[in-house]
Amino acid sequence: MPASDMNPECTVVNRPRILIVDDELAIRRFLHTTLPSEEFVLNEAENGHAGLAAAATVRPDVILLDLGLPDLDGIEIIKRIREWSQVPIIVLSVRDREADKVAALDAGADDYLTKPFGVSELLARIRASLRRSLQRTPEPVFSSNGLVMDLHRRRVTVNNEEVQLTPTEYDILRLLVVNAGKVLTHGQILQQIWGISYQEQPHVLRVNVSNLRRKIEPEPSRPRYIITEPGVGYRIKIDE
Repeated sequence: MPASDMNPECTVVNRPRILIVDDELAIRRFLHTTLPSEEFVLNEAENGHAGLAAAATVRPDVILLDLGLPDLDGIEIIKRIREWSQVPIIVLSVRDREADKVAALDAGADDYLTKPFGVSELLARIRASLRRSLQRTPEPVFSSNGLVMDLHRRRVTVNNEEVQLTPTEYDILRLLVVNAGKVLTHGQILQQIWGISYQEQPHVLRVNVSNLRRKIEPEPSRPRYIITEPGVGYRIKIDE
């Protein structure tokens, strides 16, 4: 239904609210059919202006946003929402160029899926974004599939075996853990770890991530923890 017909008073408090902003009726119907109604309350908007209005009135827990809207570009919508809200934004777009993905993530999107996408993967990304948004401060201990990072004690273990990291490797892993469930671009990581002057030196990051993977990944060539988003950046995999 159009955003103007939505009544936020009618949503079910215990179920996360998802706002779908997409001009394609077929996509909106597909998401209504495939996303479990017992788990989420779904609202929708068919253009950018309606999406911005719905974001303010419905106060969704996650926004699924198309970039190619008829009235506003999705990047502009992300920037406007980020002026007043940190709601997780997952981009769903046919644009598959690395530059588009980086632009969306740098503007403030939390994740990016290229159409067509798998429902299982979308659900995993939604749930990861919801878990992350509930953590206003990072948990003192992060645990996922055998990897444990104690942020207070600065201690990292894999399958109960302590791993010795350099300060830079630790800082990279900590940054990914604190943003668990979110894709971080190369530029974002380089700026946070080394400073703004290193934003155009991705090889520095690749070398350190490679060294980090050799220490924590059971199979560094097939990483299970630090996932590469080709041409974009990295994210930490969390238990689904």
